Amino acid sequence: MKALAARRHHRAAPVVLMLLALLLMGGVYATLAPTPASADTASTATDVEEGERLFQANCATCHGPNAEGTAEAPSLVGVGAASVDFQVSTGRMPMQLNGPQAAEKPRQMNEEQTAQLAAYVASLGPGPAIPTDEQVDASAGDSSNGALLFRTNCAMCHNAVGAGGALSEGKWAPPLLDVSERNIYQAMLTGPQSMPVFNDANITPEEKRDIIAYIFEQHEGSAGGLTLGSLGPVSEGLWAWVVGLGLMIGAAVWIGAKSS
Repeated sequence: MKALAARRHHRAAPVVLMLLALLLMGGVYATLAPTPASADTASTATDVEEGERLFQANCATCHGPNAEGTAEAPSLVGVGAASVDFQVSTGRMPMQLNGPQAAEKPRQMNEEQTAQLAAYVASLGPGPAIPTDEQVDASAGDSSNGALLFRTNCAMCHNAVGAGGALSEGKWAPPLLDVSERNIYQAMLTGPQSMPVFNDANITPEEKRDIIAYIFEQHEGSAGGLTLGSLGPVSEGLWAWVVGLGLMIGAAVWIGAKSS
């Protein structure tokens, strides 16, 4: 103890203590932090081989022969199976035309081909895996909590009920009312286009399911009356201006005609 007390005033003591504190904090974070999603292991080597063949035929022109990326398209190393499944199943990839944003269109690959392509890209490096059926089950989510999370993280781009909206430089936030549960989850997980990534440290898997439950609750339609496109105060204000003010002017003209 006396030896330790004598070394407390050594000039290197603060540096040693700081290093020990950093090591301790790193160990605690590694223990308590949520485990990031990892890429699925391909079921067979054949899936990866077939996926590579599909990649070379449909994707390598833009993403490079080794998926390392080019001036036209980013690298796919480490994007994971979830990103591939989202982009290909929605028809956004392979991209038809260069533009500010890849538009959704009829898919060019069937489910088996999509799974094989995802298996190949997943083999290039760890990344988010395709979510399970349980993770995307809207019936198991809490739509009330999902509404709070959606308004905080999503409504500024996708509108309060997921009707979509315009962004800058020709980009847009697409409507969510006809998007599958799995693709909504994968969009949050991978952050396609201009969307930020909401990994499990930002929004937990349970909270993602709550958001899906809220969005699917909007599929059931308006609680009453016209939805007016579900575009919020712009369409509602226009309706009030045209119809409401029109009725008031009509009533004033009718009263004036009666009095004369």
